[in-house]
Amino acid sequence: MQSQTIPVLNLANFVEGAATQKSSFVKDLGNALQTYGFFALEHHGIEPQLIQTAYRAAAAFFALSDQTKQQYEDEALKGQRGFIRFGKEHAKDHPAPDLKEFWHVGREGDPHLANPWPQEVPQFRSVMIALYQQLEICAAQLLEACALWLEQPPAYFAQEVAQGSSILRIIHYPPIPENAAPESLRAAPHEDINLITLLCESTASGLELRQSDGSWLPISSIPGQIIVDTGDMLQALSNGLLKSTTHRVINPDNARTRRFSMPFFVHPRPGFDLTPLPVCVSKTAGAQRYPVQTAGEYLAQRLREIGLG
Repeated sequence: MQSQTIPVLNLANFVEGAATQKSSFVKDLGNALQTYGFFALEHHGIEPQLIQTAYRAAAAFFALSDQTKQQYEDEALKGQRGFIRFGKEHAKDHPAPDLKEFWHVGREGDPHLANPWPQEVPQFRSVMIALYQQLEICAAQLLEACALWLEQPPAYFAQEVAQGSSILRIIHYPPIPENAAPESLRAAPHEDINLITLLCESTASGLELRQSDGSWLPISSIPGQIIVDTGDMLQALSNGLLKSTTHRVINPDNARTRRFSMPFFVHPRPGFDLTPLPVCVSKTAGAQRYPVQTAGEYLAQRLREIGLG
């Protein structure tokens, strides 16, 4: 049986458990995000069948011709909705493009940005909306635990995220092209921009996180687990107590192997203040390590750096 290389938490202990179980979950979450910046989550409330149905819909879309897919790519949206072509995105400070194509789904009904939907795959819309909604519920529960660990009210993040622009990214890593740049990876080393990320179980291995000694730790893709990691925004808010860990997706030994994954990037509203919390500053020698900035300002900066701004 495949074993996990990072801490494994049970969300049911927080959602349904006794007070001692809730307290232990909050402590374990904080310890995992301080030490690794990552943990695996079980009993998370995301239906396994829904994840598999979403992957089948994704496979059907990405099997379409490039010409068809690119009908759903709108440069005016700056990569925030719809299709983003192969090789468009690159990691910050990494010159070679990532070896992936993907689709972005935002909250349905957003008055500012509407979701386009591929007409060629009718089930795509319904399954991705359902998955988005289940991931949003799970994220809210995890952020309540984060708020308690940060010594804030339980609902500290609730309204901020409810008004935010969280993104479900459906990624296809196709077979490695023969003409790919030697330094190109499926996803070059990077950190996530947002508060936290929830990664549905991927269809193949490849995800690795960089440890403090510079070595790379593979993270297993195990059915029934989603992977959770800290983003830069939560790292800034916690003044570095919670780590936004560098991670990557390496190329497979068999260049013809495909891979699909679906990360859910949890964002607060653009005006959310990322200035480090005083309680976190006091726990880090009293020195503020991150600037005064809003989530919207930071997001715009990072999107430019990765080629989507």
